[in-house]
Amino acid sequence: MLPIAIDAMGGDRAPGEILAAARAAADLGIPVVLVGPADLEGVGDLPLIHASEVIGMDDDAAQGVRRKKDSTLVRAAEAVRDGRASAMISAGNTGATMASALLRMGRIKGVSRPAIATPLPVPGHAPNILLDAGANAEVQAEWLVQFAQMGSVFARHRFGVEAPRVGLLSIGEEPGKGDSLRKEAFELLSVAPGIDFIGNVEGRDMLLKTADVIVTDGFTGNVVLKTLEGAVKVLMTAILGAFGSEEHYRPHADALLPALLPLYETMSPDTYGGAMLLGVEGVCIISHGSSNEKAMLNGIKVAKEMVERGVVDELRAAIAASA
Repeated sequence: MLPIAIDAMGGDRAPGEILAAARAAADLGIPVVLVGPADLEGVGDLPLIHASEVIGMDDDAAQGVRRKKDSTLVRAAEAVRDGRASAMISAGNTGATMASALLRMGRIKGVSRPAIATPLPVPGHAPNILLDAGANAEVQAEWLVQFAQMGSVFARHRFGVEAPRVGLLSIGEEPGKGDSLRKEAFELLSVAPGIDFIGNVEGRDMLLKTADVIVTDGFTGNVVLKTLEGAVKVLMTAILGAFGSEEHYRPHADALLPALLPLYETMSPDTYGGAMLLGVEGVCIISHGSSNEKAMLNGIKVAKEMVERGVVDELRAAIAASA
């Protein structure tokens, strides 16, 4: 297997946590190659692709990719394109990561727009897949059908869901609910081949097993994702804080913690390592900007799995079959 190209300078905790994750992955036998400046400290014996520029979190995505041609993101995407790496991963600027992959690796033939597929935790079940989680603020109804097709492939190969059920995020379960985009998409999804479309789902269904794949536009999807992340973080912090708020609670808290820790692990975004950009000619994993060593290592593992399971080939086949 070709190495996974890791953007050493992407994310709030770069390069320290990124390098630690790369070393941990190498220790597990996962081939990796770092992408960063020639004088990057802490690389050790890990291979390094030189890149003299970094696209910052506050840089314009498209302009950053066009102007900073020697950036870590561009060089990582080129490594995949040129057959020097099997996948790329970054916790840096999400838009620039997507633009680098799209402009350098290219789009799968027939794909209108790539989409970011993000796992949403569902206690006791495989995660739901939300897409688009931020790549396309405005979409067309036909694109949502493609998102459903690609999301179904991803759910099967990432989480082993044999027959993914697809839901369309709207403001009501009834077919007539939603704006004109949602109504048109509903009609198209209802007759689309190879999709198990169950109809509309609502915001309350995001963490329930109502549907395995939930499709929406990137603006709505990103708002939903950030809302859920914030709500889960606040809730988990409040629960842990309540346990320690009174001395007589602590024995009971100690007894409950073994049962709560697996739930905490399930709900933590660090567990899933990042989202995958579906629709480009290569595996591209987009990790959270605040990713620590654990999150990055899990993201590297996801990249490895998606390469080994031939997800890009499966996406090509699914899009070609629907043409």
